Amino acid sequence: MEAEADAGEAAGPPAPAASAATAAFAGAAPVRALIWLMHMALPLLGLWLLIARPGVDGVWEHHPAHFWLVAGIALMNVALGLRISQAARQRDDARLFLVSLAFLSSAGFLGLHALATPRVVLDTPNAGFVVATPVGLLIAAVFAAASSFDFTPAQSAALMRRAWLVVAALVAAMLAWGAASLLEAPPLRDALMKEEADSWLRGLAIPGIVLYALAAGRYYLLHRRRPAVMLISVITAFVLLAEALFAMIHARNWHASWWEWHLLMGAAFGFVAYSANVQYWQEGASTALFRGISLEETVRQIRDEYTAALEGLVRAIQERVEGEEAGRETGPVAARLAARYGLSESQRQVLEEAAQALAAEREQIRRLDALVTLGHQSRVMIDEAEMIERAAAVAGRAAGRHQVRIGLLRDGELTFTAAARDLGQPDAIREDAIAQAMSSLDPVEVRGDGAAALMVLPLTVKSHAVGVIEVARARGEFTDRDRGLLQSFANQLSVAIENTRLYRQLDTLFRSYMSPDVATALLADPSQAALGGEVVEVTVLFADLRGFTSFSERSSPGEVVELLNACFARAVPVVLERGGTVTHFAGDALMALFNAPARQPDHALRAARAALALQASVAEVAPGRDDAPRFRVGVNTGPALVGNIGSDELRHYTAIGDAVNVASRLETAADPGQVLIGAATRATLGDAATVTPVGPLQLKGKEDPVEAFVLTALRE
Repeated sequence: MEAEADAGEAAGPPAPAASAATAAFAGAAPVRALIWLMHMALPLLGLWLLIARPGVDGVWEHHPAHFWLVAGIALMNVALGLRISQAARQRDDARLFLVSLAFLSSAGFLGLHALATPRVVLDTPNAGFVVATPVGLLIAAVFAAASSFDFTPAQSAALMRRAWLVVAALVAAMLAWGAASLLEAPPLRDALMKEEADSWLRGLAIPGIVLYALAAGRYYLLHRRRPAVMLISVITAFVLLAEALFAMIHARNWHASWWEWHLLMGAAFGFVAYSANVQYWQEGASTALFRGISLEETVRQIRDEYTAALEGLVRAIQERVEGEEAGRETGPVAARLAARYGLSESQRQVLEEAAQALAAEREQIRRLDALVTLGHQSRVMIDEAEMIERAAAVAGRAAGRHQVRIGLLRDGELTFTAAARDLGQPDAIREDAIAQAMSSLDPVEVRGDGAAALMVLPLTVKSHAVGVIEVARARGEFTDRDRGLLQSFANQLSVAIENTRLYRQLDTLFRSYMSPDVATALLADPSQAALGGEVVEVTVLFADLRGFTSFSERSSPGEVVELLNACFARAVPVVLERGGTVTHFAGDALMALFNAPARQPDHALRAARAALALQASVAEVAPGRDDAPRFRVGVNTGPALVGNIGSDELRHYTAIGDAVNVASRLETAADPGQVLIGAATRATLGDAATVTPVGPLQLKGKEDPVEAFVLTALRE
């Protein structure tokens, strides 16, 4: 029967053991993991020493000491099991319930072992004195192993509905055992011979050891996914209980090796109790002591509750900070949270202060988001009036307690996005601040003095004032953070206005002669207009209207032009909507690039979607006419030199390379209404594509056959 030759050495002080175990399982240094393993190995080394050298396996047969030691360990374990059971009932958590049963069953039978101590309650030893503890540990091992498995919410709820039946059966078994032992009734009446005792101990200990090993291993895997100190404590306890069972097999009654397993059980239960106590003093609350060993559903529920609680407190603080009349005070909200989660007064104060900081940070993020949004919009070619309206909307959402108006010079007069509100500042003061800001090109701030604080920031283009941003704060003064953000917003809006005007001037020139993506790239970086380029992996799409010549012969010129324009009017938007860049037209054919000039990680998928959409779009041009032209499309992926070719006087943005040539040849080999893709495109699309192999194709200009596939569909 097992324990530690020296309890202080074998179990070690709980705090170092806990820290070493935490570090080991959390992936800390291997040295600390080794220290934790040594803590677990020391009891077995002590047992081996006692068995190998019987001379040091001293005898101490003191029956009252045994009774009070074992009874104390059992009572400690009962308290621990009841506390875990309470947490299980609060959360309807089947795993916690089973863990509590493991502790309660081992504690109950350990107590029965204490009651059967000879010459304390009973005059003579009986079988219950020998087998009560291993029976209890085996039952506990069953509960421990069962608790290590995952339960769905439905399974957990079903077990918790029947929890009283399991508890009643366990209590009944322990009462019956105690009655038989104390009344010296069969089968516990007679003492066991050594051979009988050894047989019973082996039969009970071996399956118990296996089950504890299973439980410890599965809880270790859980700790890998969800590290927690309490998980380490439970793993350690199960390992120590398995070692206690092993010691029972080899120990000699009343010898040091026999006392060892008593101390091992005490260390196992004490380790968990100590960890729970440390966690309680660290957190100041008992509501989530055993969260680390709970089911995933319980952890999720606790996390959701905490999130909802924090969000409620943040909302209350944010409303108060923004000065809304309906805003709630944070004190009552924090008090309710403290009562609900068992928080101490200091924890409540820390929570409130943290929530205040979080609320301020959220307000900051909201304002910074306005800058990001405005910066994104400044890259889009839109009308200037639309830009100002969007900027005003963004500023209004980010302003919080501030009131914002944007004014733009039109025909020498400022036109504002909204009417001025009565903030207590005379119109003359406001107009003077606006005039001063536009002349000095610096922000002008008017102090509140009982009225609203006012700040006017100029909007400039090429060092000329083109408008202002008027910001009023109903209460208090502007902070340094306010000033910095507002100045950044004004600078960003000035850039956006300048870009919008530039885009408007160049839009007509570029958009009609090249792809919008190419035009945007040139506006963003004019150096890209230089001759030459770079090697980029692209997906190339070629499409032409097969049958267009014969259709032209059978149709009038007006019908031909109308059909051609109708086809391209549908085809080009299909390519552009999926991020493609149309590089050129050649008669009834077009070429498009994906992943150039703008980078697109999913360029092959975009091109494949565009190819299928082309077929669908042209089918709508002349519905019901069998002789109407249809696109045949070739798509291929690979490296190509992408850039500008031509001369200084005239240049063209395109792609050159074998991948481009293969795409062109695939288009030529395709049937009308068909999309042929190359092997590289097929590999990139993977399972998303539904294809039909057409076998190796001998394409013009290629010595080796080329694998090709007919693309019929794409899965979302």
